[in-house]
Amino acid sequence: MPKQKEHRVEIRNKRASFDYEFLENYEAGIVLVGTEIKSIRAGKASLADSFCYFVGNELFVKGMNVSTYFWGSWGQHEPMRDRKLLLTKRELRHLRQAVKEKGLTIIATKLYINEKGMAKLVIALAKGKKVYDKRLSIKEKDIRREMERGE
Repeated sequence: MPKQKEHRVEIRNKRASFDYEFLENYEAGIVLVGTEIKSIRAGKASLADSFCYFVGNELFVKGMNVSTYFWGSWGQHEPMRDRKLLLTKRELRHLRQAVKEKGLTIIATKLYINEKGMAKLVIALAKGKKVYDKRLSIKEKDIRREMERGE
């Protein structure tokens, strides 16, 4: 029997790199319920406008939209609910200290399924860009594109 082609799920927050400068990246597990994992495996999730916040000593992601599963029945999940993130105590302590600094926030940048079939969320400690920083990023991207065309 031939081996099935592996389907990679990778959902990115494209707007985040334009609005924020990433300082550090972390990979976190997500606590999911019911049909959420099936919906994520089908690629029906969005990270637009998602961010992370602390409640006590726990980190949650807000604004992550996981659409309802088409084939699900009575056990459907709520699409926009806040989901708990799984990190080590050391990472949580470091992130909490960093967020207390002025201007730093935690942004969800990428959602993917790893080789074990687990959903992982890549989060970044980020600093918001000013308008002139955004223009500089666009200019650098245009220059890089021109250099690649020229070669």
